[in-house]
Amino acid sequence: MNKSTTLKPSRPRVLMLGWEFPPVINGGLGVACHDLCMAMADYARVTMIIPKSNPGFKIKNLELIGLDTIDTRTLKYINHVNEYSKLEDVHFIDSNLNPYYSAPEPSVFQGEEIRSQYIRNIEIEGQQFSVFSIDDLYGGDVIEKVQVFGKIATRIAMNMDFDIIHAHDWMTMIAGMEIKAKTGKPLVMHIHSLEVDRSGAASKGWVYQLEKRGMEIADLLMPVSNFTAQVIKTHYFINPAKIWPVHNGIRPVEPYKSKKPFDEKMVLFVGRLTRQKGPEFFLEIATRVLEYYPDIRFVMAGQGDSFQQLIDKSAFRHIGNRFHLTGFLTMDKVHQLLSMADVYCMPSVSEPFGLSAVEAAQFGVPVVISKQSGVSEVLPHALKFDFWDINKASQYIVSLLTDELLRKRVIEDTNKSLTHINWDNAARKVVNGYEEFSLVPAGNA
Repeated sequence: MNKSTTLKPSRPRVLMLGWEFPPVINGGLGVACHDLCMAMADYARVTMIIPKSNPGFKIKNLELIGLDTIDTRTLKYINHVNEYSKLEDVHFIDSNLNPYYSAPEPSVFQGEEIRSQYIRNIEIEGQQFSVFSIDDLYGGDVIEKVQVFGKIATRIAMNMDFDIIHAHDWMTMIAGMEIKAKTGKPLVMHIHSLEVDRSGAASKGWVYQLEKRGMEIADLLMPVSNFTAQVIKTHYFINPAKIWPVHNGIRPVEPYKSKKPFDEKMVLFVGRLTRQKGPEFFLEIATRVLEYYPDIRFVMAGQGDSFQQLIDKSAFRHIGNRFHLTGFLTMDKVHQLLSMADVYCMPSVSEPFGLSAVEAAQFGVPVVISKQSGVSEVLPHALKFDFWDINKASQYIVSLLTDELLRKRVIEDTNKSLTHINWDNAARKVVNGYEEFSLVPAGNA
């Protein structure tokens, strides 16, 4: 399969299934779906079904259907066999399943508030279900929400015309499989994050089983990197012939520089403080570097279940005055930190992509990243280390802080790579995939 396949003059009708979407977002998954849909407008006709949306939020060339803004009376005859609840007797999944940043409260773009005047309950199979409230996409019984979303989205899809089903991550897999079963339309699954990334290779619970079944049933898989493609082959045993990696793009930003409120140089980490992101390795790296170069501050922006442990360990190692945890920050605050950073470090244990490293590179910050990441494929000139190799990561950081020629070369070479990382390239690759795998009906226009 050739990545440079020429696009044919067709605009397939795509039914997207997403879990979050602006202006209501809990993390980067919604931003990724939004930006991909925007870029695909020139190449496909896209309708997206999501749990909740703002009726006043309009996007050109995209039809957006939120389950919290539909007339629920039209859905009362939904029939569905709840086979997916039998995967494993697990009912509660917490917010750490968010594949990107986690916010303590949902973000709302442009200060818009959600004011839904639509019916708040849905009756399915004789049971009443609350329509998705604004603050709990990843809270409470997420598995129940995923199953209800599958039922309602399937009912809606029965009254729609489309060529391809395109689902994003495990939260929409039940919906995708049901719609494929009832319509016979091809199913594409876009993989942004996997249970193996979040919880480790030993995780074989309900979510893993659903991911495996969904990827087996899908006609085409679009992981966000070759790294994730390898995870799919190794840990889920999926046929590699139907895998078509599509790297994420990134929104262009206007970089700027800010003066630090202290004299020391700064090494920055941005992300959730969970196992997947390797925060404990960042602490180890900081400890090692500070042994030889005490005039540095290490800053971690993010929240997660390792927050208190990191505070305790940094105090125990007597580096608390050089190791700072900010908690959750808005994107504006993250950009402000990037404008002050001297080095960006991403020691992820298993990172499907790693958008934060690209964001740092946009601000002219040299990046030191783990080889166990998808972003290492699109930033070939970044300095890379195996996440467990604390010595190499420490050496790279010290070198970037002390060797101005190396620092300048890394920044210049990385800037060249940034020109290829955009959502238009991602959208083209998606539609090329549809056509390469013959998912688009002949003569569709």
